[in-house]
This record gives sequence, C-alpha cells and structure tokens, in this order.
Amino acid sequence: MTSQTSAPAISARGLTKRYGSTNALDDVSFDLPANTVCGLFGRNGAGKTTLMSILTAQNFATSGEPRIFGEDPYENTHVLPRICFVRESQRYPEDSTPAQAFQMARLFFPNWDQELADRLVEEFRLPDCRRIKKLSRGQLSAVGVIIGLASRADVTFFDEPYLGLDAVARQLFYDRLLEDYSDFPRTILLSSHLIDEVSNLVEQVLVVDEGRLVLNESADDLRGMAFTVVGAESAVDAFIGDREELHRDRLGSVASVTVLGRLEDTDLAELSARGIATAPVSMQELIVRLTTRADRRERTSRPMGASR
Repeated sequence: MTSQTSAPAISARGLTKRYGSTNALDDVSFDLPANTVCGLFGRNGAGKTTLMSILTAQNFATSGEPRIFGEDPYENTHVLPRICFVRESQRYPEDSTPAQAFQMARLFFPNWDQELADRLVEEFRLPDCRRIKKLSRGQLSAVGVIIGLASRADVTFFDEPYLGLDAVARQLFYDRLLEDYSDFPRTILLSSHLIDEVSNLVEQVLVVDEGRLVLNESADDLRGMAFTVVGAESAVDAFIGDREELHRDRLGSVASVTVLGRLEDTDLAELSARGIATAPVSMQELIVRLTTRADRRERTSRPMGASR
C-alpha cells in the first residue's frame, strides 16, 4: 500500500519543545513516507498533540525542524492547504452549523469532496443545520471526522477527534477511512488510546513516551516483536533463559510471561516438549509493556525511598 516519493510526506529532525524546565518533546526524529496510515500512540501527556501541532504549524518547536514534503509548513501557502488537522478539542463558532463548517472547509481544501461529505452526514446521522452549540459531543466528533475524510488532504492528522463517537460510529469511521484511503491514498497520522481498535488500520507505528520517540516500526514487524508463553513456571523459566521479560503473571505454579523477541520455528519443538503453550501479544498490550518497561527499570535502579 505504501508508496515512496522523493521526499517523505512527514519528517521530524530533532524536534524539541520545552515549557520552562519540562520537555514536552525531546529530540524527536522520524520520516513517514507518502501514502501511509500511521498510528501515533502514547499515554496522556506523552507529547502526541504537541508533536502534531508543531508538524501542522500550529505550534513552534524550541529546536529542530518539522517538514511536510520537505518544506517548513509555517506560513507556507504551498504546504498548508495540503494539510488537514482535526483534533478532539476542535472548536467551531457556536452559532454556526456543521453545514457552514463544511462550506468553509470546501474553500480551504483543494481536494474537498462534497459528495463524500454529504454521504457521511447521512451515515453519521448528523443534523447539519443545527447550531454547533446544540450538538452533542458525539455529533461534534462527527463534524471533525467528516472534515478530515472529505478534505482528502495529502496529509491528514487525526488527534483523537473520534473519542466522542460511540462504538458503532467509531467503526463507521474506521470503515470509511479504509475505503477512502484505498481509493484515494494519502498520508494519515492518527493518534488514539484505542490501540487495538485501530491496529488493523495502521501500517506504521510511532510511540511517544515522556516526549521521546521510543518506537518507530512497521505494524507488521511490531506484531512479531513479542509473544506470551504459559506453563509450569519452572519450564517457562528454563525456556526463557536470557530473553528479555516484559511482563509476568502467576497463578499457583503456572506462569504466563510476555517475552520480547521473535518466536522462531526452532522454538516450537522445545515449547512442545516442555508442555508450554504460546499466545500472540496484541498491539495494545505490547505498546503498554514497552512504554512501562523504562519506568520499571528506573524504579528498580533507585534505592528504596529515593525520590525522583
């Protein structure tokens, strides 16, 4: 699905954002090729929104360079119409209507598809002539995702605007995103706490933790980065050996251990001989384990009672 171009659709070079003594972003660098759906994951306050706002020229980096198709997006009249940024906290004039918001979007985005917007209004059951101030949170979320999809911008950023949608409406959003992306490929960067819900959408995964980029992997590679083994604890420990352990649960003499690394064909015979079962690790579980690994190491490296 991914198509390479001469310049990455999105680039970050050493992006750092400081607020006083706090680093909201800390030396973040990556390239994202054109025509890719990328998931941006991390805990609350990890730096996801800050990163997106800098890449879309709505915030300034303390240092480093954001690039969209190789150009600085700030006050760039060539680049900005190619970017659509929809966020969970999106604000519209309270006395306007969704229909008016779509009219404004149509003027700004050169690839705007009004037919798609009209269809999505019906599918999301959005009262597009009702005043914005009278819309529910879910209806406001629908306004944002409709703009993001119908803009067909070359680079589209979704900063969790779909959180207000119920499960049925979120699935509709995922389905329409995949359908339209297949017909009109572009670069989509979406952040979400609902990692398992969007895991089948994304081709690339970025994980930010405490302002640092801690993971930049293809989704296919990420799915094979860890596995879980379940069996008698003594047998499990013997199999694990010096492999890195991400998480362990115990129930009596039985242990369930998530292990970082790839399960090779040569391991299967040993697992069978030891009576150990295996299970895949979901993308959400793996990302949670990876982002808490550094915290565990920091805690265990400090003397008891030491302050941070």
